[in-house]
Amino acid sequence: MLFKGKSKEYLKLADISSSNCEELKERIESGLTLVWFLDDESIFDIDGRAFNFEKNQIVTLTEFHGLKIKNTGEVKMIRFNRQFFCILNHDSDVSCKGLLFFGASTLPIISLPKGDVRKFQMLWSVFEMEMESVDELQLEMLQMLLKRLLILLTRLYKMQDDFSEANHNQMEQVREFNYLTEKHFKTKHSVAEYAELMFKSPKTLSNLFYKLGAKTPLQYIQDRI
Repeated sequence: MLFKGKSKEYLKLADISSSNCEELKERIESGLTLVWFLDDESIFDIDGRAFNFEKNQIVTLTEFHGLKIKNTGEVKMIRFNRQFFCILNHDSDVSCKGLLFFGASTLPIISLPKGDVRKFQMLWSVFEMEMESVDELQLEMLQMLLKRLLILLTRLYKMQDDFSEANHNQMEQVREFNYLTEKHFKTKHSVAEYAELMFKSPKTLSNLFYKLGAKTPLQYIQDRI
């Protein structure tokens, strides 16, 4: 199911299996993707690392992730672009920038608690209904549903055991770096320029990314360019 707006807004919902798994590898400019695994059969290679996903896990991907599919079970996918929903502009409401997307630590994988699975199933069903409701309010309704989904996922991600207070403080700095990269990538291409905006030294910024086991700040800048 595909929605395209008058101002290049893009939203795609898809049920994925082995027969159409190549859709997961499609790239759109500024595309962000949510992948919900419905069984334990999917094995993906993401940025050179193999992941065997479990039932009712959700992973978030950006256009910069390198994805190879080794095996695909039953999967649901949502993909949208910046014109449809800009996570930077909505960060005060959603707070997913640097957490679900463009983070510097491990790949965000959210495990849905059993009590929340039904909630996500119902939200998906409403998404499908709204994709078929072609009227002047369709865009607004779809954006509202996506916002709700991102809020729920951000909340669950923060509740996971590995999201400590120390990690939270570090991620806030990463969130700020990614915000500045999105804002200035056309004119600022060095780590030093972003470090200056954050009132930090380039070494301090690089050490932060190193501690989180991530790509270097320069790699993130180059990916965005």
